[in-house]
Amino acid sequence: MDSVRLLNGSSLCSGRLEVKSNQRWSSVCEADFDRQDAEVFCRELGCGPPLVLQGALYGEVEAPVWSKEFQCGGHESALLDCRSSGSARNSCSPGKAVGLTCSEPFRLEGGAHRCAGTLNVKNLGYWRPVCYNDWNLKAAAILCEHLDCGSAVSVKLHKSSVKSVWRIKPDCFTTGSALWECATSDYSWHILNLTCSDSVRLLNGSSLCSGRLEVKSNQSWSSVCEADFDQQDAEVVCRELGCGPPSVLQGALYGEVEAPVWSKEFQCGGHESALLDCRSSGSARNSCSPGKAVGLTCSEPDDVRLVGGASRCEGTLEVKNLGEWRSVHDSHWTLRDAVVLCEHLDCGFPVSLQRSQESSMKSVWRIKPDCVQSGTPLGECATSDYDISILNLACSHSVRLLNGSSLCSGRLEVKSNQSWSSVCEADFDQQDAEVVCRELGCGPPSVLQGALYGEVEAPVWSKEFQCGGHESALLDCRSSGSARNSCSPGKAVGLTCSEPFRLEGGASRCAGTVEVKYLGEWRRVGFFGWSLKEAAFACEHLNCGLPIFVGKQTHKILDRSVLYVKPDCVQPGSAMRDCVTSAYTIYNLDLTCSDLLAQPIISVSSTDGVSMAPQQGLQVYRGSNFTISCSIQPQYPGGSFQLTFTSSSTAYSYSQPAVNHSAHFLVPAAEPAHQGNYSCVYHVYISSRDFSSESRLLPVTVSAPTDFTVLITMLVLPLTLLLVITALYFYCQASRGQKSSRRENTELLECNQGVCEAEGTPAANKGAQEDLQEAHPSST
Repeated sequence: MDSVRLLNGSSLCSGRLEVKSNQRWSSVCEADFDRQDAEVFCRELGCGPPLVLQGALYGEVEAPVWSKEFQCGGHESALLDCRSSGSARNSCSPGKAVGLTCSEPFRLEGGAHRCAGTLNVKNLGYWRPVCYNDWNLKAAAILCEHLDCGSAVSVKLHKSSVKSVWRIKPDCFTTGSALWECATSDYSWHILNLTCSDSVRLLNGSSLCSGRLEVKSNQSWSSVCEADFDQQDAEVVCRELGCGPPSVLQGALYGEVEAPVWSKEFQCGGHESALLDCRSSGSARNSCSPGKAVGLTCSEPDDVRLVGGASRCEGTLEVKNLGEWRSVHDSHWTLRDAVVLCEHLDCGFPVSLQRSQESSMKSVWRIKPDCVQSGTPLGECATSDYDISILNLACSHSVRLLNGSSLCSGRLEVKSNQSWSSVCEADFDQQDAEVVCRELGCGPPSVLQGALYGEVEAPVWSKEFQCGGHESALLDCRSSGSARNSCSPGKAVGLTCSEPFRLEGGASRCAGTVEVKYLGEWRRVGFFGWSLKEAAFACEHLNCGLPIFVGKQTHKILDRSVLYVKPDCVQPGSAMRDCVTSAYTIYNLDLTCSDLLAQPIISVSSTDGVSMAPQQGLQVYRGSNFTISCSIQPQYPGGSFQLTFTSSSTAYSYSQPAVNHSAHFLVPAAEPAHQGNYSCVYHVYISSRDFSSESRLLPVTVSAPTDFTVLITMLVLPLTLLLVITALYFYCQASRGQKSSRRENTELLECNQGVCEAEGTPAANKGAQEDLQEAHPSST
């Protein structure tokens, strides 16, 4: 296979043909290549027989052209083993380079017709069955298309004695890769059995049960003209495709095409098992008026129900697929995922999801939520499985909140007599809101306001609710006898219930184990791959700043009260509760948020010449000293304070480490340059991030002292000093009279030394002055 290749195709089995010779790749001209050559080529690549052989299918190139004509017999194992003509070709007309599509090397075996049976794939030269591995009708529809069959009708698990299988994940195949490119060798007794419709299909619809009808005959597909098709014919088609009865039969519903038109009129009795089993008229039709090709919508089968609960809106989830009712395996469904289930049941919103354990293994349907969220019907997403864990769902019976960011917010609607109605703001109060939030499993109401979540033309609830606030459901409340048919624009009730979510057991409200209130009980959340990304939404919701730690803490093994919150479900604006699903773990989810740092406190202390005025701030006399203190309530250890100063002409800053959550900045001799605004900024570095918070501004005014102030200072200071010295002298004399002469001399000496230090204090004044100058704010 080092001498042939296909380029620019959608898989390894399609593309523009190139052949290698003398270390050079060349295109092949269409005139030098036929069907037998293509069979050899496709076999050499490990693909199935050729489907399409046509020039320019996969683009034109300026590459060299193979110079000779291939003359294969069809049995050769390699293209270059074939004979070739002696003629030489140097060029090829535009659009004539060989484009080839080989079929995928897979087939259905052992079924009632070529479009039914066990799926077998050829890979690495071996034909093996495919392991049953999460295949559903949605994925199988692509297989049926590749086999040139109709729509996918059933996907079943088949037990076999065969051990060696190919394991193929559907999501690999459905992304455009060839089936055999996705195959890995494995061992299993469970293999895939597939049934496609042999001769009918519906195209361009939203599901396998809707689309434009086409019928296959003589290996070609044809549309059907509306005039040749009636309700009884439609019943046969819907039954053949495994769908419910026809609900819509109308031309041009699913687009117009230029495909051939079926030439005869169908005349079904309605009981036939296949459309081509029906009688048909002898008339021939070659064309069909525009917009008259049959578009058919079959109803989805009644495929979902809740059983064993107190009402039809709660219980064990069961889905009907391929004519069989089975419970649904708990595949990490969240409340947000379950909205489509409650909607399908015409119930309100999901209130709880719980895992139920069966006593022994049983046949279940495994349904992935993301398949259903894409709009695919439940039956098409179902794969057969065996398990003991099944899903229990409870929906609100008669209330729902629409268009909100979570299941706990939105425009209120109430259901009565099988129809949903908005509620007018004048007929609804806080006590009514408490009942609704409780009924939906949410926290207490936080916002009650009309038009928050859009206006609609839906019917309006006709009576006023008169709840006491203790009722378990809104429709349990008393209501007035008045009737209301309309509501002023902007007055339909919009309601936001609070998020029942908190952090417990930490040093602050912004740290601890994550807990969610679920079914009236606070329950811990398990650690399942949470990162700082998801934690950021949680911290933001709690108004706690940014996450600085996400971790796990071991608790009692298999504690069934622990909730699982899917990380990929948590998004901005979403509620943590919406993402709850059931799973078991031995780890709690611990979260620490940065919190919003408390505002620092700025204060002033001084010895003289300073006064505080409520409006003007701090007033300081020139030459006096004062100390600005910065402090903050204990939240985090360490950190630093930055004293900032701004005036009309300059700005300064000076930093000190926080000691006991505070720092002190001394201004030794006030000057006019110190006049301006001061503030304290607290910085703390946590988990590789810097957080800060700033105090209020402190205005400082520096003014010259008045003559009276100077006079008082000149008189008071000398008198004060004289009085201190005199008091010390008499104190020493009195102490000396009470001791022995030797001790008197010693104490007198000590006392005199004390007086000298009090009078002179040269060392103390010098050291203080140095400290003041050092702490003086300097220009940054």
